[in-house]
Amino acid sequence: MGMTEPLKHVEAPAEKVPALDVNPRGFGRAALVSALAIVTLVGILTSMGIHARSATKAVLAQEAQSTAIQSVDVVHPSLGAASSEVALPANVQAFIDTPVYARTSGYLLHWYADIGTHVKKGELLAEIQTPELDQQVQQAESDLATAQANYQLADITAHRWQKLLQKNAVSTQETDQATSDLNARQAAVFAQGANLRRLQQLQGFEKIHAPFDGVVTARNTDIGDLIQAGENTTPQELFHLSALNRLRVFVPVPEVYQSVLRSIKSVSISSDAYPRDRFTGSIARSSDSIDPLSRTLRVEVDINNPQALLLPGAYVFVHLPLPADVQSLTIPSNALLFRQEGLRVGVIRDGRVQLVPISIGHDYGNTVEVTTGLTRTDQIVVNPSDSLVSGTRVEVAPNAATGAAE
Repeated sequence: MGMTEPLKHVEAPAEKVPALDVNPRGFGRAALVSALAIVTLVGILTSMGIHARSATKAVLAQEAQSTAIQSVDVVHPSLGAASSEVALPANVQAFIDTPVYARTSGYLLHWYADIGTHVKKGELLAEIQTPELDQQVQQAESDLATAQANYQLADITAHRWQKLLQKNAVSTQETDQATSDLNARQAAVFAQGANLRRLQQLQGFEKIHAPFDGVVTARNTDIGDLIQAGENTTPQELFHLSALNRLRVFVPVPEVYQSVLRSIKSVSISSDAYPRDRFTGSIARSSDSIDPLSRTLRVEVDINNPQALLLPGAYVFVHLPLPADVQSLTIPSNALLFRQEGLRVGVIRDGRVQLVPISIGHDYGNTVEVTTGLTRTDQIVVNPSDSLVSGTRVEVAPNAATGAAE
């Protein structure tokens, strides 16, 4: 067997791969178009996101604004009660009211009138013991007697010298000296007499008398008290006396009723102490000026009080008759705002609240009478919050009672 020949590696003929025809210019154009498409897409998506956020923000702002607007209940002022008068609160004072002081110093010997005692003019109220003053009176009497004796001697001497002068027995100078001494002695008599009368008048003040008919409303002294009177001492009130047969009633009348007073001469007065009685008084005078704080006119009404039914310091009501064309407005009490600058109410005007100053007359409890500041067509905020300020935007509640106040 013959030897076999080694196998020979025979390489297969390589396949012929066709060469790619790459065009650099065409590849760059495609890449540019793709980049522009991507940038455009990103811009569109970004714009859509911005618009979405802006719309959401606007919606949120609108919702926040609508939530911030307060919803309030309102009411219109109503006409006041169809009555022919208005009741105004007033204070009663005594027609004459005065403290009684001592005019001389000493010790209180006795008092004769206590609190509540009705006294007549000139009636003895108290008596003061003045030992020092009594001694001064005695001294003044002695000084006056001495001055009178000296005057008498000077008078005799002057007449004697005048007769001797007629006989040329004395000189004119000596006669003039005697006459001048007479005039000086006469002046001393007048001075000592005036001093005695002064002390006697002070001595007369030892007895304290009532200056007018009235009632003792206070007694501030007792037996044995030291009474000091003089220019360098503080006066001590011993008694307080008031005249009750005639009284003064002071009433603050709102400015809106100022013109009504011109045609009124008398008014009626009522008191809670006598609910079934009416007292008649006459308008005596007024201050003729409006108080800038209360916007009222101070009026005095005088009233006879012979039975002393009304007492000084009493709280009464003056019923002021009104003409038919004068009508007041009333609003609920819960519409009032008590601010530092004064009484205010919230009035809606053009969708915003304006705090309007007002003046009130009579307080009816649930409602109050408004004399100035409002009109019949105003929309008044009911139950306003304490933080309410002018210019606040509000809306009227749908179920708000916009009718007149009850």
